[in-house]
Amino acid sequence: MSRHVNANKVVAPLLLLHLGFSLENTLTGQSHVAEHQTLPANISIGLGDVVIVIQSQRNSHHASYCHQKKKEMLQEAAQLGQGIPVVLLLHELSENEGDWSILPALPGLFAAHGRSASWFFFMAEETTVALSALLLVLSRFPVQEEWFLGKRLHDNKATIIHHYAFSEDPTSFGYPDPAAGWAVSVPLCQRLSERVQHEHLKSDFTIDLPHEVALYIWEGGNGPELTAVPEFCIEPSDNCATTFTTYLPDCGPPVSKSKVFVAVKTCKIFHSERVPVVKATWEKSAGLLEYYSDVIDASIPTVSLGVPNTHRGHCGKTFAILKRFWREFAPKADWLLIVDDDTLISLPRLRRLLRCYDPEEAVSLGERYGFGLIQGGYSYTTGGAGMVLSRTAVSRLLSSGCGCYSDDAPDDMVLGRCFTSLRVPITHNPLFHQAQPEDYAEQLSSLKHAISFHKHWNTDPVTVYRLWLHDTDPRDEL
Repeated sequence: MSRHVNANKVVAPLLLLHLGFSLENTLTGQSHVAEHQTLPANISIGLGDVVIVIQSQRNSHHASYCHQKKKEMLQEAAQLGQGIPVVLLLHELSENEGDWSILPALPGLFAAHGRSASWFFFMAEETTVALSALLLVLSRFPVQEEWFLGKRLHDNKATIIHHYAFSEDPTSFGYPDPAAGWAVSVPLCQRLSERVQHEHLKSDFTIDLPHEVALYIWEGGNGPELTAVPEFCIEPSDNCATTFTTYLPDCGPPVSKSKVFVAVKTCKIFHSERVPVVKATWEKSAGLLEYYSDVIDASIPTVSLGVPNTHRGHCGKTFAILKRFWREFAPKADWLLIVDDDTLISLPRLRRLLRCYDPEEAVSLGERYGFGLIQGGYSYTTGGAGMVLSRTAVSRLLSSGCGCYSDDAPDDMVLGRCFTSLRVPITHNPLFHQAQPEDYAEQLSSLKHAISFHKHWNTDPVTVYRLWLHDTDPRDEL
């Protein structure tokens, strides 16, 4: 079967040219929307030419879910009789924790599968793929060319999470919605793999993966732009090759309020400005909560941990919170949530999400960022979006002796470095947001059922909470 397919890869383009078709003229431009009628069929493609990479995670809940998804996809492929794709789980590709950022994984992917495949398709854990429809989509694009396919998102304004890129016209640059899946052709994967091995990235930080991957592929105009594919969908509709469920799975009833301890980091200068917002919005949803400041203020009330406020990072304060949690609350609470005083959060949604995780497992959960991932580096949960730690994770961290190199070190990055050294995976959920709602594309799937947003700049945080985070489900009051 594979030998027949490879032969057709050579015959198909020659046949099209003999019939008078020019692939160059037929497929002018690589930022167009794919159309059924105008693109020639690439008759050589079978599912055996497709490598599907499920963007899985090491945490046991995610690993188990993705193993089941892989099994079901292979069963579907067997029933279709159009070949069997290679289905890979991202967290199993190598021991490199940074493979989640995709670029470090490309050289290994190409070395293992580049000579036998035509396409690499990347999908979120929660994405559902109709394999036959996916094959029809990929068959429209000549496999000898560089292609980058996906559901196109764009910024409506220049935003901080994308480093204010394309500030003159933010809508001009497209990047894929990860919930709908995205694909690269093997020729493009080969060139990207060579670049990754020989070039340094412009930034050591990985902050917003889809946008940064699209920028890397575009290469300042030297590479292909994203080609929008209407069959890569979020909501089900006719001819969809992919659909999406939710980033907030139903794993059972939410964990009890009494099992989640909330630590709010604040300081004297923000007592009158930020703390009232917390009290007016999400504080009432908390079962166990304390405010940690540099001074004692009985009107709030706050707890002083003996760590002075710093204008940079808050590592000293955060590790003091960890020790207090372990000493005072760990026997009662399974989970510790650490947030800034300008974090807006839906505790009911968080408690529903936490039902999916085992507090007896070392869990570090939130919005995952990365530092130096191409060179090994480490991942961390960004502090402003909220850092969630299981009781077991706190225990392992404190018993390890890993800690701050200074009180004003960035606490989230130090925690990430420590957990990486302890081989505790950083578990990502897109419902945590380091920025404000308007800093994200309107169609982004993570805005629905969001768990957190951060910062009060030029906005009314109470209104943001009511519009985006407030729930009225009676189960949330348990």
